[in-house]
Amino acid sequence: MTIDMTNICSHLQRKLFEEDGAYHRIWIALQNDPELTAVVRSRQLHIYRNGKKVLVLAGKSAPKVIREDRISEML
Repeated sequence: MTIDMTNICSHLQRKLFEEDGAYHRIWIALQNDPELTAVVRSRQLHIYRNGKKVLVLAGKSAPKVIREDRISEML
C-alpha cells in the first residue's frame, strides 16, 4: 500500500512507520490484509475495511474508533 506521506502529520508518520511507534502494528496489518484500505485526509489516516470506515488515526489526538473491528484491538 502506498500513502502520500507529504500530507500526513509528522507525529503520525513517526507513530506509523517507526518500529517502536504506537501504530506500527496497524501499518503492518494494512500491508498484509487485502480487505483494508487507507486514505490520508486532513493530515489524518482514515482506515476502511471493505469500503466502510473503521478507524481514524491522528498524530497528536486519540484515535477515533468508528466501527468495532479487529484492527481497533491493536491500539
